Amino acid sequence: MGSGYLEVLRARHAVRLLAGTLVGRLPNATAPIAIVLFVRAEGGSYSLAGALAAVYGVANAVGQPVLGRLVDLYGQPRVQLPAAVLSASAMAGFAFAGTGTAVVAYLAVGAAGLLTPPLEGGLRALWPGVLRGEDRVHTAYAMDAVAQEVMFTVGPLLVTVCVSVWSPQAALLVLNVLGVLGALSVVVSSPSRAWRSAPREAHWLGALRSGGLLALLGAFLFVGMALGSITVASVPYADEHGGDAVYGWLMAALGLGALVGGAVYGARQWAGEPARRLRVLVAALAVCYLPLMLMPGAVGMVLLAVVAGVFLAPCIACAFVLVDVHAPRGTVTEAFSWLVTTFTVGASVGTGLAGPVVEHGGALWGFALPGAAGCVSLLVLACTGRVLAAPAWGAVVAASSENDPNRAVEPRFSSGHQA
Repeated sequence: MGSGYLEVLRARHAVRLLAGTLVGRLPNATAPIAIVLFVRAEGGSYSLAGALAAVYGVANAVGQPVLGRLVDLYGQPRVQLPAAVLSASAMAGFAFAGTGTAVVAYLAVGAAGLLTPPLEGGLRALWPGVLRGEDRVHTAYAMDAVAQEVMFTVGPLLVTVCVSVWSPQAALLVLNVLGVLGALSVVVSSPSRAWRSAPREAHWLGALRSGGLLALLGAFLFVGMALGSITVASVPYADEHGGDAVYGWLMAALGLGALVGGAVYGARQWAGEPARRLRVLVAALAVCYLPLMLMPGAVGMVLLAVVAGVFLAPCIACAFVLVDVHAPRGTVTEAFSWLVTTFTVGASVGTGLAGPVVEHGGALWGFALPGAAGCVSLLVLACTGRVLAAPAWGAVVAASSENDPNRAVEPRFSSGHQA
């Protein structure tokens, strides 16, 4: 089962790029909880803490596709490392200035989010040049989706360790220093330094002029909404079945399910069109969300949460393949960054929508939202099936020497860049 992953990890530079990207993304994965703990330690209100965390999230969602476009235009080292340093500097300014002056705090946190380097999209742009094979790249996408779940599980634990050993201020500083070191490890590698995006057609929409990409982003907005609504709906359920410990187990169970599902999905090769496969995976995701409405006892609910998470990482991995297919030439990093942004915005919308739903209808209606959002995502994919299955810009790129220095044609392999 693990032979595909081992084959990927044995490739030169693969471990370094994956590890460096995960470490480089730690500040982004831990920022919300680190900001909340720091504001609380400074004596600020939870309203201020939530507002600052929200500003960071919105700024990050805006900055990712913008910086992704700059990476496609100017290369990874010239954008990723300066962005990482500036983002860490802004967060350090927030850590030293504190919350005494609200305007300064908001500006610092906003700058940190806006300048977060698009390492996630950058890594996916590098995989084809490092792995030299479509099947290997697809396995790497699945491995990447699994690694994300590990990062978002381990990251908050690192924050709590830093807070308990040192202080919330130290947690902000240490994690951002680690982020800069992770970004540095990636951009000084030979694949990152040698990578160049394919020549692109000048267009103000950039990657968004792709109909297939727009269809995919529309679907994943609702996948993000499903995940965001679960995090809110689980709160009143946990309050009635054991408190914070139960809530923690539910969130961990979702992550565990995603880990298992992503590991199994990436361990084999899948035949057939990725667009059709994504519809099946999203349908399974929506179906697995529905049993959460049964709301059994804590143990049963944790098991249902594991099942609910199983198809999330496979959906994300399959979406990576479709982004690669439909990204216009020279926009691959930007296109991947748009997927990250859309998913993040969807999760935020789901969180905001679930609040009043839970307040007026209770946990039952809160757990109805993920299944409903999953069904809407499936409807979007069904309505745009022809667009997603249609030949994209990548069909031409795949046959060019830009993708393979040996001129070996790889059908529907479309990143259109070279290393």
